[in-house]
Amino acid sequence: MSYSLREFYSQNISAAQALKRLVNGNERHLHGPSRPAWFTRADLPAITKGKQPFATILGCSDSQVSPEVVFDASPGDLFVIRIAGNVLSSEVAGSLQYAGSQLHTPLLVVLGHEGCGAVKAALAARDRGIEQCSRLQILVNTILPALPDFDAQLSPETRLSEAVKSNVLWTREQLMRSTDDRKRMLENRMKIAGAIYDIGSGRVKFLI
Repeated sequence: MSYSLREFYSQNISAAQALKRLVNGNERHLHGPSRPAWFTRADLPAITKGKQPFATILGCSDSQVSPEVVFDASPGDLFVIRIAGNVLSSEVAGSLQYAGSQLHTPLLVVLGHEGCGAVKAALAARDRGIEQCSRLQILVNTILPALPDFDAQLSPETRLSEAVKSNVLWTREQLMRSTDDRKRMLENRMKIAGAIYDIGSGRVKFLI
């Protein structure tokens, strides 16, 4: 399959189609073949004339979790916002609002990952009273409301996995309460999904 700059700028697709593209991209990441390297330096002048990403990704800053790699995406496909713990702050919310109001991306994905260090620090703070340095503690405090109560019999690994999932769903729920996002969802112009990336396997599991 070949790709052209015309397709690059023609991303007028639905949320369901955007989600399918991400699923297919993750399959390529897992099994190959990757998308052809159609983008070259010769394309740069044309690229500067515009962009139309088909999805917005709110992901973690972890160096092993690059959405462009995870979804085998090309330049311009994704509008990516990365912050430790994929949390929602006013600055992040502003970037997301830009994606919705100016870029009109039909799909927003909150992308967490297994073994997230920020979520692990939040669990340590809540369950063992371990405090971080000042600014890191502010980040940890943002995650605390997302943490679930656990069965005492669960292993630490299972607790962290469940906390990562809960954190993704918590952020997704906060976004769904946003007036602008709720309006776009009611008009069927946008969908908000959660997802978990397993660094060990390369697989993304979507939480719809």
